[in-house]
Amino acid sequence: MILTDKEIKAAMQRGEIVIEPYDPSCLGTNSYDVHLGKTLATYDNRVLDAKKHNRITPLEIPPEGYVIEPGILYLGVTQEYTETHATVPFLEGKSSIGRLGIDIHATAGKGDVGFCNTWTLEISCVQPVRIYAGMPVGQLIYFKVDGEIENYYNKKSNAKYNTRVTVPVESMMWKNKF
Repeated sequence: MILTDKEIKAAMQRGEIVIEPYDPSCLGTNSYDVHLGKTLATYDNRVLDAKKHNRITPLEIPPEGYVIEPGILYLGVTQEYTETHATVPFLEGKSSIGRLGIDIHATAGKGDVGFCNTWTLEISCVQPVRIYAGMPVGQLIYFKVDGEIENYYNKKSNAKYNTRVTVPVESMMWKNKF
């Protein structure tokens, strides 16, 4: 079941959902709009290795925007820091972003109960497009969970994305054992 606007506000009042900064005009019927932060990053190497730490180089989006190009994976970050303590957050791209040919995530659209951070975006595009810091890029949708939670994300000792950040975070796949 998806939370409505009233349920999102009630969950925020109970401290089950945290959104910082919060802007009431970004609350939709059953979602909350999030915005592109000021930092993008790209991987330093063309060939990435899942077993190695692939380094990234950050860049700040200038006021006149930044043109993203096809064939390059850009890591972005939301302006909003969020916490979710009793629901499962899903991040979906806004239709206006999709209509520009931009994807904001490759596979990581679902968060975990207990996720407390900004969202790193895996941005790609089908043709060159100029993007801007602060532009709406996605919407968070909150799903109710059924049952008691035993293993909150922010309490897991092996959680790889628990450190609060304001910049995109590269893949931590290399920390897995395989």
